[in-house]
Amino acid sequence: MVSLMQYEYLQNAVMAGFFGGALCGVVGVFLVTMQASFLGICIAHAAFAGALFGLLLDFNPMAGAILFSLGAAAVIGPLSDRGAFSPDTSIGILFSVMLGIAFLIMGIMPGGRPEALSLFWGAILTVSRQDIFVLAGILALLVLLLLLFFRQIHVVACHRAIAAAAGIPASLYFYGMLSATGVAIAVSLPSIGGLLVYSLVINPAAAAYQLTYNFKLLLLLAAGFGVASCWLGLFLSFVFNAPAGAVIILSSALLFMIACLLSPKRKPSLWRNRSKTTFPQ
Repeated sequence: MVSLMQYEYLQNAVMAGFFGGALCGVVGVFLVTMQASFLGICIAHAAFAGALFGLLLDFNPMAGAILFSLGAAAVIGPLSDRGAFSPDTSIGILFSVMLGIAFLIMGIMPGGRPEALSLFWGAILTVSRQDIFVLAGILALLVLLLLLFFRQIHVVACHRAIAAAAGIPASLYFYGMLSATGVAIAVSLPSIGGLLVYSLVINPAAAAYQLTYNFKLLLLLAAGFGVASCWLGLFLSFVFNAPAGAVIILSSALLFMIACLLSPKRKPSLWRNRSKTTFPQ
């Protein structure tokens, strides 16, 4: 396996797994902590629909994915806050619209377009250095924002109502986290695919949540589990000659199951006096 790392496409896949896995793991913490996991499905399908829209009109699919995912993130919050629907209902409506758009574009796209199938299933072994630079740049920007606004993000993610009562512009940070999730999912499409990327966002964060209540450690563990899922999936896909994207997702699910078995939260007496999440000191 080590000798194979001389090939550029494998080097690219490993680097994409590192940056993409860490990025998806971090934004997954936002969704898991805010109990908005279904939101990830909606944004993932919006990004997929946007990428297909870009292919259909012959412009950059990633630009279309980012545009649609940001649009979905911008619509969901106000729709649930101002409308007569619950957030789940609003997300479900938008999800059905994006799913319909995606399959409509795939149906009218001439010749089936192999690029569309690549976006659907993901192709981490064919990512370019440009894709890796984009993943690394978005991850670096997200880490910078977390360092600058960690306290506010922590409080809003864990207790949005309390944050608003304390004078923090909770809606602004909430929409910012949704936007970050949308961009992360959009730039991960070439590696993981629109059908599977949601699982890489949720599973590592859910696994990390089984092991700690500390928000900083939660972010670090989720990023580590995301990277581990990608690298383990790449290795197993090579060993068993299986599709890399699917094996990466199964690897993330395996890590989640292991975390559940090892979770100290299965022993309530150890955590009786702990809240679900802790505020920064």
